[in-house]
Amino acid sequence: MKNITDRHEYILKKLKENNKVSIADLCEEMNVSNVTIRKDLKVLEDKNLLFRIKGGASTNNPYAIDRPILVKETINSDEKNRIAKAAVEMIEDNDSILIGSGTTAYAVARHLSPNHPLTVITPALKVALELCNKPNIEVLQLGGLIRSNSSSVAGQYAIRILDDVSCGVLFLGVDGIDLEFGITISNLTEATLNQKMLQTSQKVVVLADSTKFGRRGLGKVCNLEDVDYIITDQGASKKYITALEEVGIKVVVV
Repeated sequence: MKNITDRHEYILKKLKENNKVSIADLCEEMNVSNVTIRKDLKVLEDKNLLFRIKGGASTNNPYAIDRPILVKETINSDEKNRIAKAAVEMIEDNDSILIGSGTTAYAVARHLSPNHPLTVITPALKVALELCNKPNIEVLQLGGLIRSNSSSVAGQYAIRILDDVSCGVLFLGVDGIDLEFGITISNLTEATLNQKMLQTSQKVVVLADSTKFGRRGLGKVCNLEDVDYIITDQGASKKYITALEEVGIKVVVV
């Protein structure tokens, strides 16, 4: 299959069938070189027909975008609510928890109604406002500059407060879960704060709807091995779930 048009049609056909193709498979199936396939993928990406990823191409954008929180709230809201309800059930008798920023983390705050005293530490203003008048909840709001996109604080002031704090569980919203690169969000400053929140917590629970799988945000938070639980929805692929469980993560599908 030497004709460039035929190659492009074949690549797009395979993508339509599988949502993903590998350079190695395409080289073997079309009997052409690695360099030729890479050039083909670049041409097709320039035409907005696919996204190049490591070792191949995909129909899905592998990079997370730093969208405003008001926009994020409208995306997969049903899935996020189910994830949040499952997260609340994991709190049990912990006397302190950390809730990160993001719409799924905010959903946890909305569903949280403990019957025992609970301290909630958070960088997210919306989380703090949701919880500050609820019974049995004391809120420790982290300080610092507020990012308008996330309505959350980040930076050294928030990190300093966490130097003197320890808590039972961190509920962390993320923008990307990649089997090679790990857990990411789309803002570097918040990624640094999230790294500190991990160090502060005894257990790490990642909250991620299925659209976050196979994506990468700009800022890496941690490796997969640093995560204890991932709560996701039924759209997550069995391949991804199996791979995550193999590194020791308990995956909860709701």
